[in-house]
Amino acid sequence: MIKIDTEFITLGQLLKMTDWISSGGEAKFAVKELKIQVNGESENRRGRKLYPGDQISIEDKRYTIER
Repeated sequence: MIKIDTEFITLGQLLKMTDWISSGGEAKFAVKELKIQVNGESENRRGRKLYPGDQISIEDKRYTIER
């Protein structure tokens, strides 16, 4: 579970918050290399907005966005 204080976060921010990447610059490459799904659909845009209730799977690790 990932708690946010804002309306949304981007997929790139989530990757950094969950330690998949160490800097925002790595997000561009990470979304192409990692198996990422948002709400059951493949995703490769680092700018994808994630809202409370969204379910994200990164290499079979699951995260849920909550406020």
